[in-house]
Amino acid sequence: MIKARNLTKNFDGFMALDGVSFEFEDGEIFGIIGHNGAGKTTLLKIISGLIAPTSGELFINDIDVVKNPVALKENLGYLPEESRLYETMTVENYLAFFGEIYGLSLKEIRVRSNQLFAALSLEPDGKKLGEFSKGMKRKAAIARSLIHEPNFLVYDEATSGLDPMTSRFIADYLRTLKKEGKTIVLSAHNLYQIEAICDKVMILRRGKMLAFGTMKELREQFGTLTYAIFFSIENAGALIGHSKTYRQEEGLFVCDAESMTELNECTGLIGEAGGKVEKIESRYPSLEEMLVKIGK
Repeated sequence: MIKARNLTKNFDGFMALDGVSFEFEDGEIFGIIGHNGAGKTTLLKIISGLIAPTSGELFINDIDVVKNPVALKENLGYLPEESRLYETMTVENYLAFFGEIYGLSLKEIRVRSNQLFAALSLEPDGKKLGEFSKGMKRKAAIARSLIHEPNFLVYDEATSGLDPMTSRFIADYLRTLKKEGKTIVLSAHNLYQIEAICDKVMILRRGKMLAFGTMKELREQFGTLTYAIFFSIENAGALIGHSKTYRQEEGLFVCDAESMTELNECTGLIGEAGGKVEKIESRYPSLEEMLVKIGK
């Protein structure tokens, strides 16, 4: 269980975090989103015990992170936004270096490294880290965060700047880590990924928490259910003059409705024009649409 109460962080008069409180269970993926300057990285660093809050409380599995941040480190895997690696090292030596810091034996390091290479599709080939692509560097940084088999992970923009295939691979790998029982806190600008993989999501704006909950809870609180009516029609000109607007999608015409009244109005107009309703989809707003709506 992770519990935070009234976390604040003041940097010489600038309030980076202002009274943030939340809690979530072990084995969950918790996403933190917000515009640039919202306080995401500051919150992640506090959760990781890297910086102390100006005030407030933070407990992670009964560890008082504010009073005893070192106690958290043994079971923490941290990934900063930038993959700052020792670029003259090979990835094998890089992981061995950090494995030794965590007190692993050479055998444990070798076994764990090979497991991570396989899981992350990381092929060292004796190359130095400076010769790796950006995606490979990110995978190496993730492997480093996992070498000591921590149960608690804090990842800042894990897929930032990566190509779509590598980004998707890492998002899928985070799901795998969750299935293994790991608790993950992450920030990301890719809101689709946050929406797809997170159990709970927090929206920050200028250091304040605007919203927190499951996607279902956020939709109920900030979203509006709409309907998309897909239809076919031989004479599209018969729709001209009606108050409703239409567009084409998936080879069909589509009419949007924001209520059951509008839905009935749309289907009625389609029938009058000689069209045929093929399907009706219920649509909730995306996380991006909610962020725009409540972040104004």
